[in-house]
Amino acid sequence: MFHTRSSRSELIRHAGFSYFPLAFIARLPFAMMTVGVLTLVVAERGSVTLGGLNSAAAGIGTALAGPLLGAAADRFGQRRVLVPVGLVNAALLGAFPFVVGSSASALALLALSVLIGASAPQIAPMSRTRLVAIIKRSIRRDRREKVLNGTMAYESAADETVFIVGPFLVGLLATAIAPWVAIAGASALTLVFVTWFALHPTGRLDPSTPHTTAQQAPARELARFSLLTVVAGTLGIGFFFGATLTSLTGFLADGGDGDRAGLLYGVMGIGSAALALGSAAFPERFSLRARWLVFGSLMLAAAIVYATARSELTLVVALAVLGCGIGPTLVSQYSLAAQLSPLGRSATTMTMLGSAVVVGQAVSSAVTGVVVDRLGSGTGLAVPAIAAAFVVAAAVAHAAATPRVDQQPEPVPA
Repeated sequence: MFHTRSSRSELIRHAGFSYFPLAFIARLPFAMMTVGVLTLVVAERGSVTLGGLNSAAAGIGTALAGPLLGAAADRFGQRRVLVPVGLVNAALLGAFPFVVGSSASALALLALSVLIGASAPQIAPMSRTRLVAIIKRSIRRDRREKVLNGTMAYESAADETVFIVGPFLVGLLATAIAPWVAIAGASALTLVFVTWFALHPTGRLDPSTPHTTAQQAPARELARFSLLTVVAGTLGIGFFFGATLTSLTGFLADGGDGDRAGLLYGVMGIGSAALALGSAAFPERFSLRARWLVFGSLMLAAAIVYATARSELTLVVALAVLGCGIGPTLVSQYSLAAQLSPLGRSATTMTMLGSAVVVGQAVSSAVTGVVVDRLGSGTGLAVPAIAAAFVVAAAVAHAAATPRVDQQPEPVPA
């Protein structure tokens, strides 16, 4: 994964052997949140529209609070932020099934969904921040770029897997036991594994601790156009996730097989995770912005095939090709974000990207659900192509704004 055995061993030694499985499990509740809220509200209240609104509300909460939590982690350290936030989120998730099953108003449900999204611990961006800090402090400068690209490849593959496994777990638990079990499970996972992750020794390796706050770049540097185009690109990936899962569910539901959507969706995850890991082996001359353009275009081409599919076999083939485009695209986006992150703002930058994915997924799920309900499942299959076009447009904007971003000197470690 990291090209050289010594570099890989050094990174694992500093992170600890338990770190990677812990960070993987701890990010599961985040991937289960929007789908779990949607599933439970639809099951208990019998309204797809209300369920979609609650899912979108959770995404809005994440959008509002995610970057603020990242900024707090940059200033005070991850432990001081993740422990209380994780406990609050676990309590809110635990209370949600009771509120949904009560006579509480729809407005109360929406308010609670916003709070759930706002308090969601974003483990993925926090993990990237920790690993980038380890690489900058522990890996020789001449090997640092390769190790960073390999690490971003692994992290993106882990995200891809989690965003496939999360909805699959929600569907499995809801079908096999009851819809509320998925939310209860997310609450338990948050309580145990997010707290464990927060207290892991790598929490002390975060470069953005209180004694370095004086070295932080101004917050206005987070609004640089080159970085915002990367955030827009990950937002497009979120749009794509939500549109694909919802449209696939609607299409299969027409034939009475809606509960199989998670299984077919997993086909996309296989290629995505594999290509994300494999992207670490791409030659350096194949620049990050070029990878984003190439694999984003592959996404768009496969999404057009997906939009015209009218058989399950065609859908499966399109999903497999889509996976091959998504993985390297996400790796490129996160690697670019690591390069463009302002000094001392790493956690903020990574949470901006993580929030964008979740917000995009939540909003797109709601919009695609309305399209399927009003215009039919065939029309719904076209929505992922629109999302893929958005990803490519963001890549073009980024390439135009930063023609030589990959040749920029590496920032001084915070």
